[in-house]
Amino acid sequence: MKRTISGIIAAICIILIIILGATSCTDNQRAKSFGGTSTINLPAGEKLVTVTWKGEADIWYLTRPMKSTDSVETYYFHQDKGAMLNITGNGEVILVESK
Repeated sequence: MKRTISGIIAAICIILIIILGATSCTDNQRAKSFGGTSTINLPAGEKLVTVTWKGEADIWYLTRPMKSTDSVETYYFHQDKGAMLNITGNGEVILVESK
């Protein structure tokens, strides 16, 4: 009886830790760590120059003022963990420009 109760308590603790870990992550952290998609809407009038992941979940992107000749675009920033070790899926961040 004691083993059953301690097993149930251990299972509940593990489930709670997983739920807290998944809900406390930002979209960027979830996309990078567990796969999935995150969307970033760039400030209006900004043109994307480059983007990179720094550390575990920080996304840094460089923008410049949009010129009148620039068109609005959507960019897809992919993470490829490699086909052999793809346990959690590949992450993707979508960066959307607007005028």
